[in-house]
Amino acid sequence: MTHTSVKTVGAGLSAAALLLLAGATPAARADTAPEPGNWLMLGVSHGDAPAGAEDGTLLRCDPPGGGHPHAEEACAQLSAADGRITALPAQDALCPMIYAPVTAHAEGMWRDRPVTWTETFPNTCALRARTGALFALDGS
Repeated sequence: MTHTSVKTVGAGLSAAALLLLAGATPAARADTAPEPGNWLMLGVSHGDAPAGAEDGTLLRCDPPGGGHPHAEEACAQLSAADGRITALPAQDALCPMIYAPVTAHAEGMWRDRPVTWTETFPNTCALRARTGALFALDGS
């Protein structure tokens, strides 16, 4: 009986180890990652630290969607700028001179090219004036 228990425990530990290894492989994450195409994971954090991926909002284009509250407008702006966030046209805005820095971060694919972008702005108003609907993630 003791021999069977040890054997059972050993088999259980082996199975647990295999499950842990399977969870650590990149393939395990592949089923949660968006498929190739035009998509960005967007995040905004307070301060100058970039937002983590777990705090982000997915923007899919072709067709627009993915949980972004202004997906159609954001995708249209990105299309006009060929996916280059730095090429988005700045909007006229009267922003307060209050320093409350926010850092915007985008990571994903645009026309099968990788996109990684991070920039810190003096406040949310300046972020919105510079990036339009792309980082209007709160629905306003």
